[in-house]
Amino acid sequence: MLEKSITLSASVLLIGGLLAGCGGSGNNGGNASATAGAGSGAASSAASDKPVTINMFTASPEYTDAFNAYIAEYKKVKPNVTINLEIMQADYNTVLKSRIAAGSTPDVFQTTAGGDIDTFAEYSADLTNEPLAAAMTDAVRANMTSSDGKVLGLPVKGNLFVLIYNKKLLSEAGIQNPPKTLTELNEDITKLEAKGITPFANAYKEWWVWKHVFQHFVDAAAQDAGTDAKTLVSDFIAGKTTFKDHPVLYNNFFDFIDTTVKHGTDKPLERDSNAEISDFASGKAAFMTGKGAWDEDAIKKIAPDFELGIAGYPVSDKPEQAVIITGADQALRINKDSKVAKETIEFFNWLYTSDYGKNWFSGVAKVIPPIKDAPLPDLDMPKQMEEILKTEKSGDLSVNYSLDTFHQKFGELMQAYIGGSKTKDQTIDEIQKAWIQFGSAQ
Repeated sequence: MLEKSITLSASVLLIGGLLAGCGGSGNNGGNASATAGAGSGAASSAASDKPVTINMFTASPEYTDAFNAYIAEYKKVKPNVTINLEIMQADYNTVLKSRIAAGSTPDVFQTTAGGDIDTFAEYSADLTNEPLAAAMTDAVRANMTSSDGKVLGLPVKGNLFVLIYNKKLLSEAGIQNPPKTLTELNEDITKLEAKGITPFANAYKEWWVWKHVFQHFVDAAAQDAGTDAKTLVSDFIAGKTTFKDHPVLYNNFFDFIDTTVKHGTDKPLERDSNAEISDFASGKAAFMTGKGAWDEDAIKKIAPDFELGIAGYPVSDKPEQAVIITGADQALRINKDSKVAKETIEFFNWLYTSDYGKNWFSGVAKVIPPIKDAPLPDLDMPKQMEEILKTEKSGDLSVNYSLDTFHQKFGELMQAYIGGSKTKDQTIDEIQKAWIQFGSAQ
């Protein structure tokens, strides 16, 4: 699922009429040229000038203006191409699956990366040999690659998952650096509350924030077990291991969540993403949980001079396990059976390789570019990320090793836990069952 900084209850329809997906037998376009108007002669010229409509269905309302900007720019490059953009937040996954089942798969649609690359493989154009795939950073390309080695998605953006903090509030409480261990965290909570400062802003109404927190603990559990996060998640999906085998999950994760609720803003199950951003940006809390780089622009719109910092989550009493996580967790897919697959691939080749595209990520969308040779946005979080990664390694983007059907169930179970309708052991038992039931595309 996706990180949202605005909440919509209905779709936002832009640049044209309601999206009508292109299903049926069409042009595969898997090896489309990156160059406009490929071919020669009058017939090729006429074909290249033929009106084309690309229907694009996404679940990222926070990038509405940015998407519209590159659509408008491409209209200058290809006047004959019209891109209809439909953005839906509520029930996006349900609507997408119903359209696919009805044979109305959009020309472009959005899914999570990682395991869902395989889930939607049969509907996705093979982009392996396209210029856009060559432009991706190695880490991002891995997130877009299927289990059989094909690039079947293209990243919405590069991403950064961190514990975000208010430098000013920490300084007022006499805290020089963010906590790297759970012991330091508890000490800092005491210092903050002594100054009348609420430690945590949460958005626990949103199911997707939970996976962003949890993955930091999964990485630490894998390290403690002497394995990697992908293997550990696979073992959970296969039923080969349990939370009780991993104290950092059975104890530390739940203790951390309990701490954020006890020492957080009121009514956590009623606070959505917008409310959390508002709470944090207005100085009502020192830390913001479950979020990442996509929130900085929204924070700065509320408080332009806000002094924010980023840190890895304190997941244990091993400071080296408090690491930031980077990568790409969202993918756009091109419908391989679309009648305009060739033109759609041509469009994204332009976006990922042109000078405009290289600057669009940082200058317009203000996100971490998922491609090589592109500048970072002039924002605090990407700059701090760059400095941190000079001396520390990024954690593994372990959310990518499970499907969002699992993550959504996981979030709902955690909501039930903090709401008091499930005990810790009941919650864990159901999470483990959900991992086996929903965890894998295989």
